[in-house]
This record gives sequence, structure tokens and C-alpha cells, in this order.
Amino acid sequence: MRILMITMSMLTLVGCSMVSSSHADSQVSHEAFVEQVADGIYVHHGKHLDIDTGYQGDICNIGFIVGSKGVAVIDSGGSLKTGKQLREAIRKVTPLPVLYVVNTHVHPDHVYGNAAFLADKPAFVGHEKLASAMELRRDQYAKLNERLLHADANGSDLVKPTLAVKDRLTLDLGDRKLELTAHPAAHTNTDVSLIDDRTGTLFAGDLLFIERTPVVETDIKGLIAEIENLKASPAKQVVPGHGPVTKDWVAALENAQRYLDQLLADVRASIRKNEGMEKAMETAAAAEKDKWQLFEVANRRNVNTIYPALEWE
Repeated sequence: MRILMITMSMLTLVGCSMVSSSHADSQVSHEAFVEQVADGIYVHHGKHLDIDTGYQGDICNIGFIVGSKGVAVIDSGGSLKTGKQLREAIRKVTPLPVLYVVNTHVHPDHVYGNAAFLADKPAFVGHEKLASAMELRRDQYAKLNERLLHADANGSDLVKPTLAVKDRLTLDLGDRKLELTAHPAAHTNTDVSLIDDRTGTLFAGDLLFIERTPVVETDIKGLIAEIENLKASPAKQVVPGHGPVTKDWVAALENAQRYLDQLLADVRASIRKNEGMEKAMETAAAAEKDKWQLFEVANRRNVNTIYPALEWE
């Protein structure tokens, strides 16, 4: 069941939605691979593709932050190829060294580009549970990459963190500092967010989805709680794990929280009525259907994840 949940969560990390949001002012540059969303902050938006269309290792937000001493990469993409493209974009912006590669969580679309930065000898940074989570999923993810990425799976090796975030951690880029927070179990059990102190840009990882159905792999109640906690952030804009950068980030958090609250309430009701998981997959959070793209497939998988756990409440 655990491997099935991991596989199903991988298959849902795609797509975009019909929910509107307020986009941050940005400047697309460097052959459109990245956009500058704030002073020294660049983001690449992966393509929103359904797994049937063809996962190609480039479906999430990845980016980098440039300081006076060097660069911090925030997620590296789902393949060596995507990681190399990000590294090339960095070199078009600055010759400064890559000091850090931060992974916001364990999912393969965020971590398999790490190998592109090995020659830079950065510190690879992640949640204190990330290394063990990577090892647990190594074989399963390798098989998925081989099946979905084909030739691009070659060289797309897992690179584990060398610097762990146990609670909070500050990364010094010289003229700016990045404050990292390790979160309790939520989207996964390896979630990390970070905020840049100069611009107030928060990288939320997959604690926030915009324009697509949020994905729950580990703990829906934990995810709802962490979304609530993020509302107290001093952020001026937020880079979600998937979707556009937004300055209207509190509304984006509330949209995600609304869906998750409804999903949780409906699954609990289904369990009380003894309707069964298949029925819950058809009815849970149905009121949200027209608000999110990829809803039917992602919502069914979310129900599959949370229903067994909620039965034991």
C-alpha cells in the first residue's frame, strides 16, 4: 500500500487549473527558461502536463537566488536534463558559485536535477528526514523514471542532503539571508519552506498548489495546519510548488485550505456512513470540482491516501 501511495502521488504531480490568482510582477528572460520575480530571484515554471500526455521531468517550480557571495538553488527539477538547464540559466545571470541546493521535499519532480550541480560542490540542503525518505523510495522512483523519462533517466541520480534542517536554518548568501523552516508531516514528511529576507519572497514548496488540485501524500490534517501557519508569514510574495508566483498569497492559501477542509469533512462523513472508499472517491469534495484542474484524478488519489488513515481516528 505504501509503494502504491508513493506511485500514485508521483502520477498526480502534474497539470494546471482554472483557479485565478494574482501574479507577481515578473520579467521573462534567458530564452524564457526563467523569469525574474524579484531582485536576484529567478523562477522556472515546469510544464503542466498530465501523466498520459507524457511526464518529462519538468513539471514543478524550480529556481535560484543570487547573493553577493553566491547562489542558492531552490529545487532542481525532475531529471539531470532539467537540472542542467537550470544551471545554464544561472550561468547566464552570474558567475558566482552555487553554494546551496535546497530541496523542499522528496518528490522526484523536485530532486532529480541535483546531480547537475555535483561539480559545483554545494551543500545539498533538506529536511532531516529527507535522506532516509530518498533511500526508501530509491528503487521505486528509479523504475518510474526509467518508464516515464526514458533516455532522460540516464544520470538522473538521487543526491542526498549533506546539510539537514531539523527546525530552522539560516543560509547566508552575503547581502541576503534565507530562513529555512522544517515542517511537521503535511504534504510529505520532508517539507521545507524558505523565505528571502531581502525581498520577502517565500518558497512554499508543495505546501501550496495554485492552479491545480493540491496533493496529499502524508497527513491532510497536518497540511491544513501548516497552511494556516503560513498565513502568519511576513512574505510579500510566494512561489508555490506548482503554479504562478503570486502576491495574493493569502487568498491562494485559503483556496487550498478550503479544498482540503471539504475533502477531510466529506471523507469523514463517508466513513461514518460506511459508504466505502470507492463511493468516497466519487463524492468527496465534489463542490470543488470546477475550481481545480486535474481534479478527478488527483482527488481520487487523495481519497485513496487519506481514507485508510481516517478510518482509525
